[in-house]
Amino acid sequence: MRFFPLVAGALMTLPFSCHKQPKPDPVQPDQEPQIVEPDGNSEGEETVPRVGPNPEAQPVETAPPNVPEFKPAFEGQTRAQAVHTQTEFRVSTVAGPFQYPWAVDFLPDGRLLVTEKYEGRLLLVAADGKSSTEVKGVPRVDGRDQGGLLDVALSPTFKTDKLVYLSYYEPRDGGNGLAVARAQLGTGGVPALTMLQVIFRMQPTLDSTKHAGGRIVFSPDGTLFVTLGDRSILEGRVQARDPASHFGKVVRILPDGKVPKDNPFASTKGARPEIWTIGHRNVLGAALDSKDRLWVAEMGPQGGDELNLVERGKDYGWPMIGYGEEYSGEPIHKTTAAPGLEQPVYYWDPVISPGALMIYNGDLFPEWKGNFFIAGLSSQALIRLVVEGDRVVGEERLLTDHRTRMRDVTQGPEGAIYLLTDGKEAKLLKLTPL
Repeated sequence: MRFFPLVAGALMTLPFSCHKQPKPDPVQPDQEPQIVEPDGNSEGEETVPRVGPNPEAQPVETAPPNVPEFKPAFEGQTRAQAVHTQTEFRVSTVAGPFQYPWAVDFLPDGRLLVTEKYEGRLLLVAADGKSSTEVKGVPRVDGRDQGGLLDVALSPTFKTDKLVYLSYYEPRDGGNGLAVARAQLGTGGVPALTMLQVIFRMQPTLDSTKHAGGRIVFSPDGTLFVTLGDRSILEGRVQARDPASHFGKVVRILPDGKVPKDNPFASTKGARPEIWTIGHRNVLGAALDSKDRLWVAEMGPQGGDELNLVERGKDYGWPMIGYGEEYSGEPIHKTTAAPGLEQPVYYWDPVISPGALMIYNGDLFPEWKGNFFIAGLSSQALIRLVVEGDRVVGEERLLTDHRTRMRDVTQGPEGAIYLLTDGKEAKLLKLTPL
């Protein structure tokens, strides 16, 4: 889940560092832009952060765009002015190391669930972070490349039904596809999942190890959203706007996998009835705002990561329109706009590689209330966005001194911000005010 009721029981922490985000000098000689060749899977396996804290009213990003001929559709659609957090905060290590984790969620008693993608492990982590136990009964996964066990989310009624939801690359004859399963979690003795039921399967099956999406978000109306990708290869990409395919979509289902009657394609002949929106590349970040609207942070091509406000039945244009190019430098789009296709609220060129999205609604950081936070993979940062009137008016890159890929970001029960780093020695970090 991306939102949590406020309950008592903060986690104990290990040694920490303190951060104060000062206003920098106008000249930053040690922050010369560096052009880094991103990895072809848009997760930038090894990069050096290109940005630093820039003066007020100047953009955070200082590197030249990959596609300079593509201009924003409106002012502030990219390279928003830099903002600087004034609240001093502490960064503490809560738990780890983990082997390539993907997501974290909190149990009501303060313990955590963490997924490790490649090995397909679900870990039950003690509240103090000092020990963890593997949960048995996890479905088999295809753990190659971008695959494996991805998101974990507790049912909104977990206290009574004990249900946990998982997304993962499901191995199949002829390839794989994203699946969502739910099961009851037993935590007494040896923790285990029982009564596992697959409630959603991406169709069609395709032999690809990339771009399946995988984020799960519960909505207060009793439905849940699942984000999906275009599978990267051309055979999948061309289906991103085709309602007969799940590729490149956000879908909306009921907790048991049934289709809500008010879905936009529920009665369209030949369409997949679960579809909520079309025309996405690969959505790994998703969260609801204070109005219960769904926002997504989307992996784009080189120079084309996007922030989108996802609205019922709309077409977000991939691959027909966009602001990026192939990682080879070859063009993808002839234009950045077309009738009937939605513009991103914001885009990044160069990319940040968004791994997760959280919209802060806690009380520990009043300065950050309503701000968007993105876990940056290739950007090796926690990206903070100030959004007003559905437009980005400020951007900040936090924790760049950690020089590590950020995989997941979420708000904890007590209002702290938790970050999962990426890699074979990954950690769970916690941000709290001083």
